Amino acid sequence: MAETRLIQGRYRLLDLIGRGGMGEVWRALDESLGRRVAVKCLKPMGQQRDPSFMDVLRERFRREARVAASLQHRGVTVVHDFGEHEGVLYLVMELLEGRNLSQLLEDNERRPLPVPDVLDMAGQLAVALAYTHDQGIVHRDLKPANIMRLADGSVKICDFGIARLGHDIDFTARLTGTGIAMGTPHYMSPEQIADGSVDHRSDLYSLGCVLYELATGAPPFHLDDAWAVLVGHRDTPPEPPRRHRPEIPELFERAILDLLAKDPEDRPRDASDLAKRIALARATWGAGQPLVPEWTLPGPGAGLPAELPARRPPQLPDWARHMTAGTAADPAGRAGARPGPPGEAAALTGAWTGGGVGAGGLTGAWAGGPAPPLAAPPLAPAGEPPPPSLLAALAVRHTVGMSLALQGRWEEAGRTHREVAAERERVLGPDHPDTLISRYEAAFALGRLGRHGDALGEYGQVAAGRERVLGPEHPDTLAARQETAFALSRLGRHFEAHQVYAAVLATRERTMGAEHPDTLRCRHNLAFNLGRLGRLEDCHRVAREVAAARARVLGPDHPDTLVTRYEVAYALGRLGRWSEALHIYQEVADARGRTLGREHPDALAARYEVGISLGRLGRSAEALALYRALVDDRTRAQGPTDPETLRARHGLGVNLGRLGHWEEALAEARDVSTLRERTLGPDHPDTLVSCREVAVALGWLGNWTDALELYRRVARAREDVLGADHPDALASLGDEAQCLEQLGRREEAVELYRRMASVRRRQG
Repeated sequence: MAETRLIQGRYRLLDLIGRGGMGEVWRALDESLGRRVAVKCLKPMGQQRDPSFMDVLRERFRREARVAASLQHRGVTVVHDFGEHEGVLYLVMELLEGRNLSQLLEDNERRPLPVPDVLDMAGQLAVALAYTHDQGIVHRDLKPANIMRLADGSVKICDFGIARLGHDIDFTARLTGTGIAMGTPHYMSPEQIADGSVDHRSDLYSLGCVLYELATGAPPFHLDDAWAVLVGHRDTPPEPPRRHRPEIPELFERAILDLLAKDPEDRPRDASDLAKRIALARATWGAGQPLVPEWTLPGPGAGLPAELPARRPPQLPDWARHMTAGTAADPAGRAGARPGPPGEAAALTGAWTGGGVGAGGLTGAWAGGPAPPLAAPPLAPAGEPPPPSLLAALAVRHTVGMSLALQGRWEEAGRTHREVAAERERVLGPDHPDTLISRYEAAFALGRLGRHGDALGEYGQVAAGRERVLGPEHPDTLAARQETAFALSRLGRHFEAHQVYAAVLATRERTMGAEHPDTLRCRHNLAFNLGRLGRLEDCHRVAREVAAARARVLGPDHPDTLVTRYEVAYALGRLGRWSEALHIYQEVADARGRTLGREHPDALAARYEVGISLGRLGRSAEALALYRALVDDRTRAQGPTDPETLRARHGLGVNLGRLGHWEEALAEARDVSTLRERTLGPDHPDTLVSCREVAVALGWLGNWTDALELYRRVARAREDVLGADHPDALASLGDEAQCLEQLGRREEAVELYRRMASVRRRQG
């Protein structure tokens, strides 16, 4: 690509960063947006290549690039764009400042990295993998060379999806005489070697190999012969890491050995579970060790290889001028040695980067429970930068909040983030990005707790602060504004939410493009809100367009594509087009079952909607069979009293009634109503729905007196909770009136009908 200095009239290649088996990586300038990026160019193929092979490769590249572009997480390299230019496939990524883990180990003469660094990176990697696996994506080529450690200490996984293309490009040239693909045998799972079924647990095995190497200085099967390495993965138990390095925490060693289990069933269940185990190991080990080592900048040129020029320290704000980015091991393997020189590869760290353990956005997970006690360092005198140890302690507490959120402990997570936000505002100022990210996370926790009014206020202040610091069109500013729209929608202020969504969408389309994942996410939210405004045709149209775009960009089975198709089906149902809705719900349920598993909550949710559609179409026998299976799956996956299990049982009872099995329907409705009252409360909407279903069954069985008592209970509760004008409250008055008619109490029924008519006249 050296002779092609401008790609697609937009990306100007500046200088070569690196060259490898897949091609070249260039530092480049995106002339449209004026930002520095990294451009990875896959090697041009010679004429001897089979054209059909190249067609397959191009399509595979596009598919994998879409996968990579869909990932939006601080622990994964951001992909901005991809395409083909003059026969060369290219990928545009954020420009990272740092070193990959293979380079870090080489810089350290293959000696193990400091234990605090290893534990920190392990936690971050586990959280990043948990995110990508939740998206239904498996890396398949996780190794030190595909993991970057940035100047601020954060870690990013690179080459999601794209790494697999390396097995297609110049494949035969990378085979040994024995026919074994070289390059990554030290990190291959036993099932990859056997060409068996590969899922997220294969990534966990590869991560175990990486962590073993970081902790001990060598991978678990460190042999020169490729066959011997592969046989080791398949047949030989790894030597426990503590035999090489006794100071490794025992809990961390146990986690690594579990990752390296030959049978995938014996490995940790998922990366979220691993993150909790690493956090516990880190907290336990940290009780007797300094959590945040003090690091100092090297002198000019200190420790740099002779062939590289000395680099100046990165330019940081005044308050961070004396902080460092990370640490490397000294010859004895102790913490506290000088950091190695930063390298550049595929996004630039911002000028606000804090350093030390990391700035506000680190995602390393801590175990449940309170954070390990940290002595609060003294504040600096007024006018001086805050002590690095204080900033590092706040970063650790921020990480604790993120871990609590991962565990669903939203009350504790929100409290932690609010406390950190207050401290950061005091020492860094209200508009510092670290302060704002803490406030953003606090707002998110408030939303998950249902406190959308409080969340709206926080998001509004974050959006205003980011606009002042970053500008109105910065992606982080737009993200905060989009969350204000979501909070407005949850508060029922759909018109205001629509205005914000429309404004954010216009900016995203102009600055990011119409099919950028963030743009499509905003359009999806806009479609959802249109439905809540009653604009069902518009909701259906926009959701259908977004679903088609996501299928092109991300693939038809990507979770985001399926979420939008789900919304299309929901709009069709509300429009009364149940046959079309049923078809889409079935496709979504099948796709989620394939990619996420039959008992994944999203797959179960789609199956529930299939049952709703079947019932609406009068196909109650099919719906009943579906709900029986769904109740079994929900009970096994989530427990008998989980709200979603009870919702499935409610659907089962409704369809029993539709088929005329009223005694069974009554028993089911009573049981569900009792459980909902016990777990959700007597006035919860779901409890009231079940209570009404009991009344319906009693009426069909001729017991109108008991039915009237229940209808009245539901009507009064809905009026108290929702207000007399709410549609559900009015519907309950109608139920009560019809029951009175059945009992021959027509005058009372007429009075209720008059009340309903009066309310509807006031509503216009």
